[in-house]
Amino acid sequence: MPRIYLFAEGTTELTFADTVLKPHLANLGVYLHPPVLIAHARKKGMVHRGGGRKYVPMKNDILRFLAQEKAGDVFFTTMIDLYAIHPEFPGLAEAEKLRHVPEKRVEALERAFAHDIADNRFVPYIQLHEYEAYLFSDPTCFRYFYDHHEKQIAVLKAVAEGVATPELIDDGQHSAPSKRITAEFPDYEDAKSAVGPQVAELIGLDAIRNKCPHFAAWLSRLEKLGAATYER
Repeated sequence: MPRIYLFAEGTTELTFADTVLKPHLANLGVYLHPPVLIAHARKKGMVHRGGGRKYVPMKNDILRFLAQEKAGDVFFTTMIDLYAIHPEFPGLAEAEKLRHVPEKRVEALERAFAHDIADNRFVPYIQLHEYEAYLFSDPTCFRYFYDHHEKQIAVLKAVAEGVATPELIDDGQHSAPSKRITAEFPDYEDAKSAVGPQVAELIGLDAIRNKCPHFAAWLSRLEKLGAATYER
């Protein structure tokens, strides 16, 4: 059975991967190890995780895992945001020329990421523009946590209906997906690591992948790892 190590930007992605992605992939013969928070620093031999997206510590952490796990059926992937991506990220300056085409911009960054890691077992994934975009696949699911907030849910629905895909909700400081959600539900800011994954679970992977093509392409790659491994 192929195995995947997933490096999550924060606890919201970590929980989503563990509770939603892991059982889904297991049903397809792909084992997802318990996700790990990305490294943001290494001091006195200790790796510090979460709370940041500094590129060099993240890269070095991934390379350490790659060196420890040399088998051809072990793969590595990421869940990091395009929103507020670190200035040191490879290919960022060139990708900025594609800012008006977010899908192409994020794909260019993923290619640069893969080139920098330089291991064909690495499957880079950068969320367009951040995790909370998935929740706009069906904002009505927020009512399970925020009842009697139909006006706020209607606002989020209007945002979702105004774009071709939730992944195109922009990365502005006040208009990114998470900012739009907290504008309607201020409590979400402190509860996102618990509420965010549960809302996604209520929405369901099928609905999310139907609404979010970049996410869908990444998930399909992970699903196919099992078949590709057995065909060797």
